[in-house]
Amino acid sequence: MKEKPMSVSTLEGRRQGGFAETLRVIAQALIIALVFRTFLFQSFNIPSGSMEATLLVDDYLFVSKFSYGFTHYSLPFSPSIFSGRVFGSQPNPGDVVVFRLPRDDSIDFIKRVIGLPGDRIQMIDGLLHINGTAVKRERADDYIDNDEGLHPIRVKRWRETLPNGVSYYTLDRIEGSQYDNTEPYIVPPGHFFVMGDNRDNSLDSRVPPTSGGVGYVPFENLIGRANIIFFSIGDGEPAWQVWRWPLSLRWSRLFTIIR
Repeated sequence: MKEKPMSVSTLEGRRQGGFAETLRVIAQALIIALVFRTFLFQSFNIPSGSMEATLLVDDYLFVSKFSYGFTHYSLPFSPSIFSGRVFGSQPNPGDVVVFRLPRDDSIDFIKRVIGLPGDRIQMIDGLLHINGTAVKRERADDYIDNDEGLHPIRVKRWRETLPNGVSYYTLDRIEGSQYDNTEPYIVPPGHFFVMGDNRDNSLDSRVPPTSGGVGYVPFENLIGRANIIFFSIGDGEPAWQVWRWPLSLRWSRLFTIIR
């Protein structure tokens, strides 16, 4: 039995149906990606050493957008369609957070939350004080900085423990640096005090916006909490050169939890 030839109209209909199906799949994928980025996780990469040695230049990490609720900064392109936070939840001291820089909200910054609204923060001889009490600080093994020139550099490292029990490492590159001794900072309502772990190489809440720093961070500017490093490559190495990954990737940092 001979098959009947397919008509031109049938072929055209199938082509149109296939094209429509492709568009539908693409639209669904875009919607899923938009929802994922807006409400769940967003990826960021680290451009500077202000959070060393917790985070290194060219670490790539996922930030949970739902940790502190949502603001208009949670949306792509940050349209100012509403103010404040939806489902807001205050960060804990010690959280590593991504936020929009108060003096220029087109720029993302990442620091560690040190002070909550109403806290009194002060640096005295390089030691962090919260509400008049020095935080616990213990000497740790030196950090070996392999990215500064040809020769490794030993950097003094401390283990700092906040009153809520959160511990992390900080670096002390310069004895008696400019912000090792400060006046007290009183964190205003609805704001947070943040600092970089690389204490002598961080423009953070110790530095006022008029001097190029961060100042106090409004709650609305918080984007999310840094959770996990999913990719890391040597400082200055092009990530797109996949054939160099066996030597340039920082294998020990992949899929590490950020604390």
